[in-house]
Amino acid sequence: MNDKLKDKNLDDLFEAVLCLETLEECYDFFEDLCTILELKALSQRFQVAKMLNDHHVYSDIVSATGASTATISRVNRSINYGSDGYKVVFERMKKKNEK
Repeated sequence: MNDKLKDKNLDDLFEAVLCLETLEECYDFFEDLCTILELKALSQRFQVAKMLNDHHVYSDIVSATGASTATISRVNRSINYGSDGYKVVFERMKKKNEK
């Protein structure tokens, strides 16, 4: 993680997220924490990442998600040059779905 980003406040937030156990708890917590627009933006970026990971082309991603090409490029850059956060999540989700 980017050292400029790390601080006690983010540590607390991430610890709180790690305490959530169910999808319903996630909905409740994130509804309290974020605005609807913030949640929609986060979920859109995640869908973009999933589609990029599945090798979809930009035009298909734009059509399916409504994301701008700038957003898609930003997410793609994170996937290719980021901290591998998406990779970890996708691998774990795949393993979970295989069970």
